[in-house]
Amino acid sequence: MVNALVSYKGKPARITGQTTHKFELLFEDGSSLRVREKDFRLIHPEFVTVNNTDTNAELSILNEFQGEVLTIKEITEWLFDEFNPQNAWSASLLVEDGMYAYWQKDKVFVRTTEQVDTIRAKREAEVLEVKSLNSCTENIKNNTFQESDIEHIESIERVALNRSRHAKILSALEIDNTPEEAHRLLLKLGYYKQSFNPYPQRNKIPKDLLLDVKCNKVDRVDLTHLESYAIDNKGSTDADDAIGIEGDRLWVHIADVSSIVEDNSEMDLYAQERASNLYLPDQIIHMLPTSVTSTCALGLKETSDALSIGFCIKDEEVEDITIIRSTIRVKKISYDDADSIIDSDNNLSIINNIAMMHKEYRKKNGAIKLDLPNVDVRLHDENVSITPQKSSPSRELVAEMMVLAGRVVAIYAAENEIPMPYSVQGDGDFPKEILDNSDSLTLSESFGATKYFKRSSFSVNIKPHSGLGLSAYIRVTSPLRRYLDLLVHQQLSRFISNRDIISEKQIKEVIKKINSTLPNVNKAIRSSNEHYKCLYLLQNRNWQAEGVVVDTRGEKALVLVPSIGMIGQVKIKPPVSLDDSITVKASSVDICSLSVNFNKA
Repeated sequence: MVNALVSYKGKPARITGQTTHKFELLFEDGSSLRVREKDFRLIHPEFVTVNNTDTNAELSILNEFQGEVLTIKEITEWLFDEFNPQNAWSASLLVEDGMYAYWQKDKVFVRTTEQVDTIRAKREAEVLEVKSLNSCTENIKNNTFQESDIEHIESIERVALNRSRHAKILSALEIDNTPEEAHRLLLKLGYYKQSFNPYPQRNKIPKDLLLDVKCNKVDRVDLTHLESYAIDNKGSTDADDAIGIEGDRLWVHIADVSSIVEDNSEMDLYAQERASNLYLPDQIIHMLPTSVTSTCALGLKETSDALSIGFCIKDEEVEDITIIRSTIRVKKISYDDADSIIDSDNNLSIINNIAMMHKEYRKKNGAIKLDLPNVDVRLHDENVSITPQKSSPSRELVAEMMVLAGRVVAIYAAENEIPMPYSVQGDGDFPKEILDNSDSLTLSESFGATKYFKRSSFSVNIKPHSGLGLSAYIRVTSPLRRYLDLLVHQQLSRFISNRDIISEKQIKEVIKKINSTLPNVNKAIRSSNEHYKCLYLLQNRNWQAEGVVVDTRGEKALVLVPSIGMIGQVKIKPPVSLDDSITVKASSVDICSLSVNFNKA
């Protein structure tokens, strides 16, 4: 084999020597290498200097050998008539190319016409793709895009929405393949408006779908003679709870969603996948189809179907619990209207007194509520508004009655051994001074106290909810909005109808499923609110507001801005004390990374 023409990693070489196990190869550039026989391919027994040009091979002749195996000598002779080193080398390059043939060890397999056509089409598409990519790259560098670029723009969008981890066009532009950078580019190109909210899709939140509603007829107790108050935001159309009183018996009425959404039904699985309503600045994404809300929400018709919880309270203890399916007549009132009559309306006044006594009962049992500012963020006609949430007597009344209903249902479930998803929270590690002064904490003290809370969770075991000051608690009052509330309704409906109840094992499985979904829901809500807060600051370039120092770190203060519900670091000149007020402004806003830098104004 000495002096033969061989191919080593696609390069021509001459064998200049041979030992027992290795061959000496000499390359065109004068370098040499000792390799084993299996590392090179014999092309021709005689070496001459060859070039990589095609010598007009007669490719059509290969049609006669489709699917056959030839030697390099045979395919060279058919393609070029003569088997010489240059022709053999040209034939080997054709085989290396792989379109018409490919190597099978030291033989050549000739492809079929169908295989050749497929490879050719693929290569032509790749050429067009490169051309398209280059064209789009140039357009984007000029801050524009054409209709022909849409395929590449959509690949950027898939990265922005977390549907893909890579887009060739981003790599070609040397832009990081991250949702934030893809979003930034789409904003720059005008493909997205700043008001576009990517976070529901980025967190894989399913969109609302339309499903037919089928109402199941059930026996109901007529409670239409009672006055039942549904107190909610003005204009609300999805009230799912109402309150009332009959002598010394309190009633909490809740939309009877379980009469429509039975466990393991198509609608139930739909709701499980979503886990919760998402109340976002730009939209509401519903856990259940809106047709269910319009059918079940309280007060939309002359009478409403409800799951009603009746009970009495004596010496702070709950007695005589009744849970029934009912028909009620609902009086819808806004919070503002309820505030104006809460003392003059006899029923509301009595309910409010009981609710406030229950709040004191919980406080004696260790309940702690931190008074930190919250805001409502809304998008309307592309403009963002931020409104601080305000407390009021009627809001506190409704909130306390809902907590009380959760306590009552927990007692009822425990007494009747009904498996339930209990909401539990371990004791917090609060310092004594916080517990002793929880009603009069400053803003910085409330902020600092948040770190002492234990995370709440769901369990089939009856455990305390320390934050609420209750020995047992079950969320029950929002079956239209929260899946585990709906599950509680399904379980109660089965029990009071003398049907088989859902097993503890099944409850555990559902809790596990909901726990895997809720982090995405919460992240979508949190990020959406931060997105529109950033947009608000971009729309109001001269914005300034009072911030409160809640922590100090050297020459920087952590400042909470109540009017927009944001926290940021501000460089300060000591001395600065906790709870000092500082006027701040936004020095920079990055809507894609949800970051704001604040400075003293």
